[in-house]
Amino acid sequence: METTHLQLLENLLKHYSPSHHEQAAVQFLVDWMNAHGFSAYIDPAGNAVGTLGQGAVKVLLLGHIDTVTGEIVVRQEGNLLYGRGAVDAKGPLATFAAAASLGAITGVQVCVVGAVGEESESHGASYLRDHWQAPDYLIIGEPSRWNRITLGYKGSAWVTLTAQTETAHSASGQTTACELAVQAWNALKAWCDEYNRPSSDSVFTQLTPTLRRMNSHSDGFADTARLELNFRLPPKFDLETLYTGITERLPAGVTMSARPDGVPAFRGDKNNPLVRSALRAIRAMGEQPGFVVKTGTSDMNLVAPIWNCPTIAYGPGDSSLDHTPNEHIDMQEYLQAIRVLRNLLEGLAEKS
Repeated sequence: METTHLQLLENLLKHYSPSHHEQAAVQFLVDWMNAHGFSAYIDPAGNAVGTLGQGAVKVLLLGHIDTVTGEIVVRQEGNLLYGRGAVDAKGPLATFAAAASLGAITGVQVCVVGAVGEESESHGASYLRDHWQAPDYLIIGEPSRWNRITLGYKGSAWVTLTAQTETAHSASGQTTACELAVQAWNALKAWCDEYNRPSSDSVFTQLTPTLRRMNSHSDGFADTARLELNFRLPPKFDLETLYTGITERLPAGVTMSARPDGVPAFRGDKNNPLVRSALRAIRAMGEQPGFVVKTGTSDMNLVAPIWNCPTIAYGPGDSSLDHTPNEHIDMQEYLQAIRVLRNLLEGLAEKS
C-alpha cells in the first residue's frame, strides 16, 4: 500500500500543473480515485472531485492541484522527492486521496477535492463556496508538517499605486512621478510600522506590506510610475479598513486600485471535535502535536468564513519550501501524514 501511495504522489508531481493549466493533472487524479474506490468526476469549475463512503457525517478534504510556475524535474534523492508542488500542495492533496482510499468509514462520507486556481484567483474554491452546502468538517490541504495543525491564515490584498506628473526637464526641480511613488510607499510603510508597534512580537497580528513590482514610463507629456503592493492582513483588519487607510495617506498625484481577490484573515476555533480528533491522531503516533498560524493565505480564507464549520489545515511538508526552486518532500513524512489523517477520519466516526 505504501508503494501505491508513493506512486500516487510521484505521478501527480509529473503532471506539471501551474494555474490555468491543470487539466491533465485533474484527469489523472480523477482516474486514480475512480480506480481506488471513489466515485470521481470533474466539476464545472475544473476541480477533481471524489467521494467515498456514505454517512451522516460529511467531511471535505479540500486541497489544490495547481502550482506556481517553474517546473522542477521530478526525482528522488535518498528519502526526498523533488518536484513542483511536492509541498505546495500536491503532497497534502495526495495525502488526502491516499488516506480516504484505505476504505469507507462507517457513518462518514469523505469527499476529496483537488481544486484549481488556488495560486491565482481561487476560482475552484470559489465555485465550491457558491454551489456546495457546508460540510460538517473541513480540512484544507496545506503543509504544516505531519505533527502540526494549522488553525488560521492571514488575509491578503493586492493594490497598485499610480503616480503621474507632467513631464519636465531633469533640471527643473519638479517632483517626479517616481519620487511621488516612493513618497507613497514610505508613507504606507510608516503607517504599518505604527500599527504594528503594539504587536511587534507576533507576525500573525501585524499588518505587513511588501513592494512586489515597480515600473515607470513617459510618453513625452506625462510621466507615470506604478508600484504593485501586497498587504498581509491580521485578524480583525478588514479590506475596507485597509483601502481607506491607504487612500488617506497617499500624496496628491497618486491613486490606488485594488485587485478584486482580496481576502480577510481567518482563524478557526481549536475546541471542537475536528481539532480533538486531529490531536488524538498525532498523539497516537507517539508525537506531541502543535498548533500553528500562517502568514500566507489559502482557500481556508475563502470558504471557511462562509461555511462556518470546524476547520483546520493539515498536510506534510516544510512550508518554507513553498514556491522555491528546491521544493521537495520527505517521503516518510508523507506516509506518516497519511496514517495520521486516516486515524483522524476514523476518530470523527467514533464521535458521530
